[in-house]
Amino acid sequence: MELKMREGHQGTGPGAITPDGCAVELYARLPAGAEPDIVAAAVPEGARILELGSGVGRMTHPLLERGLTVTAVDESAEMLERVRGARTICSPIEDLDLDERFDAVMLASFLVHTGEAEVRRGLLRTCARHVAADGCVLIQREGADYHTNLPRERVDPSGFTVRILSADPVGDGVNSVRAEYEFPDAVWTQTFRARPLTTEQFEEALGEAGLAVDRYLTDDGTWVRAVPVRHG
Repeated sequence: MELKMREGHQGTGPGAITPDGCAVELYARLPAGAEPDIVAAAVPEGARILELGSGVGRMTHPLLERGLTVTAVDESAEMLERVRGARTICSPIEDLDLDERFDAVMLASFLVHTGEAEVRRGLLRTCARHVAADGCVLIQREGADYHTNLPRERVDPSGFTVRILSADPVGDGVNSVRAEYEFPDAVWTQTFRARPLTTEQFEEALGEAGLAVDRYLTDDGTWVRAVPVRHG
């Protein structure tokens, strides 16, 4: 099934491009960094994790190596073809309903900042629908300065350069962000829509879905552990 590009999203460079402008070949090269350690430290040993937006398994594979059981969900079949050792489900996140509960649900890659408020509500409802009553939802947020002081670049120790070239307002508090990844042998670009959220706006969005912040896992507030709100 050929998925159409999401509005305001596009990507360039070698290989398949997913509906949100991500290049499969690019994501197969990106390192996981410290993120798997952050996740593993926030969940019980041997936890069952539902990873929403897994892509090629950049986080999936390190989490499996740490003894966690992962169900990887992505809307791109080309992405999921790269995942090894995990159960995979090809579906848009906001439509997912597995009738299962997990020790932890993970929403990484700044997906909570999607430009469409209704899509964000769907993402967070999916998190709430699949987390066990005593489980947690791990969410990756943008840093406070992600849309300012541009352009900027970072040279990764593994040998590529990532640049955030621009973040231009397109209305309703949403920016069109343009990123570039330069490797010695290839260049990819991605254009996507993102909605900056203050801490208050983020916590309000969680509350709409029946979730609340348990704690912020990183000093910069980019990784958050949320839990279901208990009623009564």
